[in-house]
Amino acid sequence: MAAPRHFLQLKDLSRLELDYVFARTRWIKDQFKSYSKYWPLEDRTLVMIFEKASTRTRLSFEAGMHQLGGAAIYLNTRDSQLGRGEPVEDAAQVISRMSDIVMIRTFEQSIIERFAANSRVPVINGLTNEYHPCQILADIYTFIEHRGSIEGKTVAWIGDSNNVCNTWLQAAEIFGFNVHVSTPPGYEVEPERAGLYGTDNYEEFADPMEAAKGADLVTTDVWTSMGFEAENEERRRDFADWQVDADMMKVAAKDAVFMHCLPAHRGEEVAADVIDGPQSVVWDEAENRLHTQKALMEFLLLGHISVE
Repeated sequence: MAAPRHFLQLKDLSRLELDYVFARTRWIKDQFKSYSKYWPLEDRTLVMIFEKASTRTRLSFEAGMHQLGGAAIYLNTRDSQLGRGEPVEDAAQVISRMSDIVMIRTFEQSIIERFAANSRVPVINGLTNEYHPCQILADIYTFIEHRGSIEGKTVAWIGDSNNVCNTWLQAAEIFGFNVHVSTPPGYEVEPERAGLYGTDNYEEFADPMEAAKGADLVTTDVWTSMGFEAENEERRRDFADWQVDADMMKVAAKDAVFMHCLPAHRGEEVAADVIDGPQSVVWDEAENRLHTQKALMEFLLLGHISVE
């Protein structure tokens, strides 16, 4: 039995494999838009394990698996033995014998790595404290849809150096683009946590306006990520000057797009006239979670299919 392919970090797939997933995304999305039935995963079962709640992650994976002809089962750790102290390794052995593919949204990256090491089927990272690879799959595909290749472009990340930021930095190394990161003091990028090999593809800026200058894509996330709610008031003060507003978008490239992984807080990390404005592609970005993840599941389960 061949070892399953997992998607625990973006760099688990090569540039060629990611380009293939994007090509399949385009084809699969076309089928969806034309109401054409495409059921390559008929009789396959996806198990979704949530230690962290999410609207977009659950909906995109559950709807996506149904649209590919399969079934999706939702497990919350409060409703399973995982939440009652069952070893991750034991849970992986059992769950992977009863399903075809597993998506996990959890806390430490080590949890999903331990699960994958004991799984007989592919495991997908739906989010951990360190990485959010499915989000960046959708983000890069969305940029390609709107502006073409991201290679050689500049992405401005404004705000906290969180799991989404870490994954953008990995993506920059894979796809050959640059990331300008601007965070408040004390919230800087931790290269080892981000899994970076070098600094050739990113630069840090104390001034967020400088980071945004000439950027082709400006993106941000909430100031207080899940699990850091106790720091909410302190973060509001620390991040007050890191809002993406109209003035910041004006210093970016003329055709720059704005992205946000959602949910968003208008008036905090982003001004309403930006997220609801003409440069915002956040709704396409959200929808593309569905299509990129369908292509990802198809690839992990079926391998390469000739692109039509």
